[in-house]
Amino acid sequence: MFESYSGYRLLLKLVMWMAPWALLGLLVDQLALCLLIGSWLLLFWHYRHLNKLAHWLWHDRRLTPPHGSGSWEPIFNGIYRLQGKNRRRRAQLARLLSRFREGAEALPDAAMVLGPEGQILWSNQLAEHILGIRWPQDAGNRIHNLLRHPRFVKYWNKRRFSEPLELVSPVNDSWLLEVRIMAYGDSQRLLVARDVTRLRQLEQMRRDFVANVSHELKTPLTVLQGYVEMMQMTCDPESMQGRQFKAMEEQSVRMKTLIDRLLTLSRIESSTDLDLERPVDIPALMSTIQQEGETLAAGSHQLVFEVDPELKVYGDEMQLHSACANLVQNAIRYTPPGGEIRVSWRRNGERARFEVQDQGEGIAPEHLPRLTERFYRVDKARSRDTGGSGLGLAIVKHALNHHNSQLEISSVVGQGSRFAFELPATLVVQKAS
Repeated sequence: MFESYSGYRLLLKLVMWMAPWALLGLLVDQLALCLLIGSWLLLFWHYRHLNKLAHWLWHDRRLTPPHGSGSWEPIFNGIYRLQGKNRRRRAQLARLLSRFREGAEALPDAAMVLGPEGQILWSNQLAEHILGIRWPQDAGNRIHNLLRHPRFVKYWNKRRFSEPLELVSPVNDSWLLEVRIMAYGDSQRLLVARDVTRLRQLEQMRRDFVANVSHELKTPLTVLQGYVEMMQMTCDPESMQGRQFKAMEEQSVRMKTLIDRLLTLSRIESSTDLDLERPVDIPALMSTIQQEGETLAAGSHQLVFEVDPELKVYGDEMQLHSACANLVQNAIRYTPPGGEIRVSWRRNGERARFEVQDQGEGIAPEHLPRLTERFYRVDKARSRDTGGSGLGLAIVKHALNHHNSQLEISSVVGQGSRFAFELPATLVVQKAS
């Protein structure tokens, strides 16, 4: 068992070493000389052990320390124990690093650790497969010097990584990658790239299918609707046959509305490259939406519009019209007759805010997260009676996503609901000075 270090024992050994020399000096009446000789011998003994320690640390390859005597034995043993701890820690770190590398290589995505300026600190093998990054040959190179796609360079220089970036793989033009960059450590970044080619193909197939089917259904439905109207003219509206034709007409109109909304949603989803630099006269748009709302309400609701006449934005006029009109029409459909609907378009700081407040029945909290899903309805029977298709808020969500905005929904059961969104300051047209 190793002898531990003790200051008391060290002092005791020093006294025991110097005491005989002091006694000898008193006997020969040369106390100072004898103490000096004892000190020099003690110094030589310590220097000898110090030399053995230096030789062991720098030249000797043995793991065990040299034999030490006296006060040097616990020092040698302490250094040996410290080296053992360091070796065990290095082994643990090596195993941890090995498991990290194995886990990173098993990821289905390309992963890279980047420095503050974009220099590559580490990457897995999949990064070479889909991004063309060679490790360790490209270690230290900046990522934007290797991935020279203009969209990626612009994305990196902005340093706004809250949203992912989609770009074509530099290795294969047929691969579409989704790139995400997130904070990693104190000042590093973690880049993760995923192949989303198959996912985007499936989404495009779904959009094409819905658009094509909706388009193909529109023509025969128009023909059927025309024949129903003709047959209505040949019979008494109050007769059984007249009521049947009336029901057929209502259902054909409902189906036509559903097809029109599907086509609108398909157009909005497929509009990936929008011109967000074209000014839109929202006050004039609000006037049109107010007229459409009053026609739909037919005097059964009170519509109050508060519009800033000078607040205009950049964006797509068709999509903004669809988003605002759907919110107003939903408020009219789900507000009992005699209720008030307030619509406002105003500035909120540097942003532009649109808000619709109704006096409907309200929506339970458990339904709020799913309201923007396609065909989701809180009350299917009521939606069928009001002519709802379950696509209105889905259209709103996609239109707002294209304008860097999100739908805000708050509702209290029995009191009404508020639907709102804000457009960022970058899309607000500044007043001419």
